[in-house]
This record gives sequence, C-alpha cells and structure tokens, in this order.
Amino acid sequence: MKNEPWLAIDTATEVASVAVGSPEHTAAARSIRGARQHAAQIVPLIREVLALAKVPLGQIAGIIVGDGPGSFTGLRIGWAAAKGLAHERELPLIAIPSLLGFAHAAAGEDARRGRPIAACFDALRGQVFAAIYAFSANRVETLVAPELFTVAALARVTPVRPLLAVGDGAARYHDEIVSWIGRSPVPLETLSPVAGSLLALFSYHGARRAIDDPRVAEPVYGRPAEAQAKWEARYGRPLPHSSR
Repeated sequence: MKNEPWLAIDTATEVASVAVGSPEHTAAARSIRGARQHAAQIVPLIREVLALAKVPLGQIAGIIVGDGPGSFTGLRIGWAAAKGLAHERELPLIAIPSLLGFAHAAAGEDARRGRPIAACFDALRGQVFAAIYAFSANRVETLVAPELFTVAALARVTPVRPLLAVGDGAARYHDEIVSWIGRSPVPLETLSPVAGSLLALFSYHGARRAIDDPRVAEPVYGRPAEAQAKWEARYGRPLPHSSR
C-alpha cells in the first residue's frame, strides 16, 4: 500500500462509513447513521469523502471493504459499491472483518497494548455477531473468531475478560455486558468512522484477506437472510446459489 490512497467502505451496521488514505494517515472520513439510508447515500458519501481528501477516483490504488458479519442488506450494499469500483477500474479488493474495525476504533491507545477488545453487532433473536481481538505492534490476534453468540455464550468461550466492548449488540445487551466485563459498552457516537480503522488495519498482520475475483466475492454474512432461511426451512434444502 505504501502511501498510495486507498478507499475504505463499511456498511455492516446501521452506521455506514467511508474513508480515504493509507495505514499511516486518514485523509478524510465520514459516516452516516440509519440503515435505510445506505443504498441511497453510499455513492454520494464516497464522492464526498474523495472530494474532502482532494483525491480523484482515478488516483485510488485499491478498495478495502468491511467483511461483516452483520446486516445482510447493509453488507450487500457496501460490497456492491466496492466490487463495482474494483471491477470497473481493475483495482485490488481487500476485505477486513467489520467487527475488527469496530474493535480497533474503540481500542484507541489500548490497541497498542495488547488488551482484549470485544465487538458485538446486534443479530436479533437474542444473539450477537461477536469477536474478541488483541492488538500489538501492527499485529492483531483473534482471541475469539467472528461467530453468532448470546452474550452469555460469548463470555463462556472467551479465554480472557475483555477490557472493552463495543457495537450495537453490546449496547442492546448493556446490563449483560456490564455484568460480564465490569464496565459499560463504548458508545458508538464516540467512535471515529470505522472505515478509517480499516485503512489502519491494512498493515496489521492477520487482519485482511485478498479477494481474487471481485465479481464473485461475497462477505461473511454470519447467517442467511430471513427470506433465505424461510425458503430453506420450507423446502428442506439450501437455496440454490446461496452464500452464507
């Protein structure tokens, strides 16, 4: 990546964000809140951030996209934008877990001290998409890989108690989080745009996966969309050409 400008996009939650820059410097970043705005606003948000950074689209060296798990519709919107740009301009596409981006954004100085951070997205049905990470010297260690949990189940499988918890799932199950880690979740409104953390994480060992063919690549949804789940329950088999 060096100092070439990359574009980062994350739409895994109701807070969508876009950033332009390098691992060493975020030139511009913005976020919008409200899942229903993602489809209409993601392209204007990309244009706004490029303009703020004074970086023409033609100078972008690659695309980073939040890899989920998270909102099925939100991820599809962000990935459609990222894949379209990558394919149209023949740019490399890199995926970084959205949970990892939120953990990094919440960690602040603790990102360099190896302290565990839990990220939890609301998955409805009493569950969260969650993972736990520890950061140190441009390296990330995945203590608990992204998966679907209840907060109680997450606490049982965690090898160490997290210092912090962040995400709309952590906020929804506030009392359970406090009972588990001894402090309130990090408020989402205090976070800088998570796409900026995706830029920073590009240089972290173990953070990213390269996408060989953007045309067929898919994010980690975490579980099927509600319509797909109903179809599969009705017919007793996987939906043809489905991606989980």
